[in-house]
This record gives sequence, C-alpha cells and structure tokens, in this order.
Amino acid sequence: MTIFKSPHPLRWGSLDLPLFGLGRDWHGDPVRPAAGFSLAMDDRFLWFVAHHDKAAQVAPDSEPGVFRAELWRHDVAELFLADPLGGRYFEFNLAPNGAWWNCEFTAARVRAQQADIAMPGVTTHAEVAENGAWLAAMALPLDLLRARLDFGPETRANVAFILDSPRQSFLSAAKLGGNTPDFHQPADFPQVAFCDLPQMTPAA
Repeated sequence: MTIFKSPHPLRWGSLDLPLFGLGRDWHGDPVRPAAGFSLAMDDRFLWFVAHHDKAAQVAPDSEPGVFRAELWRHDVAELFLADPLGGRYFEFNLAPNGAWWNCEFTAARVRAQQADIAMPGVTTHAEVAENGAWLAAMALPLDLLRARLDFGPETRANVAFILDSPRQSFLSAAKLGGNTPDFHQPADFPQVAFCDLPQMTPAA
C-alpha cells in the first residue's frame, strides 16, 4: 500500500496527488466509473483522499467535518491501519460530504471501547461537483497514529469503498478472502511502502 511522502505541508485546495483506481467490486464485477484514492503524508499528517465520479447517497443528518457513527450504511470510503505486532488496528470512515468516524480495534471486529470516541485533531474536507462527482479528504495526526499504532514501515493498511447505496457495492484495494464482503481482515492487509511524491506535470 503506497504512501507518498511530501517534503512540504499538504493543504486542501492545493492537493496534487496521484490516484489509484479501484474498478472491480468484492466479487470481481466491474464498477463504472472506478473509484480512486490516495495516501500521502507530510511532517504532521497522514492524508487519505477518496474520489468517485458519480453521485453518492450519504448518511442522513451527516454534516461536513462532523463525527458520526454508522456512515458505512451509506456511501463511504474507508481506511484501515493495523499494527501487525500488537494486533490493534483503526478504521476510519470518510463520507463524500466530509462527515467522518473512527474506531480502534484490539482484534478483528473487537472494539477497544464500546463508546464512539473521536480521534482528536482530525480534519476533513469535501467537494461535490454539479454532476454529483465527489472528492473528500481526511488528515490524521501522525503523532497520534505513532502513539496508538506505532505507525511506520511495518504498518499494514487497506482502503475500501462502499458505493451505490442502497444496493451497495463493496470495493477493496487489498485482496481479502471470503465470499461475503468483510473488510475486517487485518492479517491480510498489505504492508505500507513509503515513496517520494512524484512531481505532477500539468495536462497539455
């Protein structure tokens, strides 16, 4: 799972990141248009960026930048970060409108706390085009990720999407086992790979 490293602070409004595409759902069926995502970090934050060129159904009463549980019942992008040594992992949900949620787990689907506790210092952003296409981003404080997960070269990560609600299509960047969609398989998440952010050239 590639994480781009930026020598300069990353800011919403001037993000220029390569996107990886996810064009097939859990069962291998094509998803059109494909969803896109990127992971990048600067000195302070890990950025999770998600995009889909199609109108989304967001959770009712969810608000941009506001912490809200059960976003996964509607369209959402999800980031999973796992510590392979301790077994802990975090799930982060990012809705197309910038609503968000997180949860810490001590093992697969075993919550560290039953109450929903928002990670401090998280910020989100979102932009929706007239045709419904959306771009959303979440900035996660690196100091907290290092403290809670020992975030670093040994970290394992995965990105997933739930799209086309209420029918729902399930997409995963990592190949996970099982006939029924289940994103909570931290042992099968790929290890992160840090690389320098490439210089993006403007389109002609």
